[in-house]
Amino acid sequence: MNGPRGWPSAFNYQQIFALVSDPAAGRIFSGPYLQVLGKSLLVSAVTTVNVVVLAYPLAYYIAIYGGRHKTTLITLITIPFWTSYLLRIFSWKLILGYNGILNAALLKLGWVSQPLDFLLYNSIAVAIALTHAWMAFAVLPIFIALERIDRSLLEAASDLGDGPMWRFLRVTLPISMPGVIAAALLVFIPTVGDYVTPALVGGPSGVMIGNMIDTLYGRADDPHLGAAVAMVSLFAIAALIAGLGAAYLVYRAWRIRP
Repeated sequence: MNGPRGWPSAFNYQQIFALVSDPAAGRIFSGPYLQVLGKSLLVSAVTTVNVVVLAYPLAYYIAIYGGRHKTTLITLITIPFWTSYLLRIFSWKLILGYNGILNAALLKLGWVSQPLDFLLYNSIAVAIALTHAWMAFAVLPIFIALERIDRSLLEAASDLGDGPMWRFLRVTLPISMPGVIAAALLVFIPTVGDYVTPALVGGPSGVMIGNMIDTLYGRADDPHLGAAVAMVSLFAIAALIAGLGAAYLVYRAWRIRP
């Protein structure tokens, strides 16, 4: 199956393997593409850590203390995500902009003498916007994992003398790790290739690999190089996830060894 003229189809194996010998493959390693890919992986990793760190306490509170209001609380978390993705990302321009809400508040409080110009159009702004955009998607799998914990295990840990902190570290966190891993993958994989958020709040210094691929297929009219960059990005993400997965399995085997 072939795509439009000049666009290698993902189902055409001859074209995919031809990328290895294509001169475009060599240009990947001599241009800025690997640097941008590395930055994209870093921004996505920071976003994933931020999302998990913020989502876990929220999911924990709902699962443990939500009671009969769990459904209501989960619904309230998802309400902001009923709006358009573009509107949610664009709202961060209104918050972080030079004349935005945050600068206006800082000026009003007298904490700064002039608006801060480094809040927007950089990788930090991209990470902040992505963290907000993907929060709800991380809360749900963590909440489900926490909901499935047998409460008798927590009671047994208390009976054996564990306090709240040790009970959490020894029982709750290890058992809920599948939900944490699912949430991390759910956030990390899509954010690496996100090109809408960097285009709106990243500026030239916040460009990610998705923006480069979009440019190569569009304005640069170089679909072969775009396909090569996309394939290298795909393999890099897969290798990173496989490596982390193998490390986690080794860690689990080490923990449960006799």
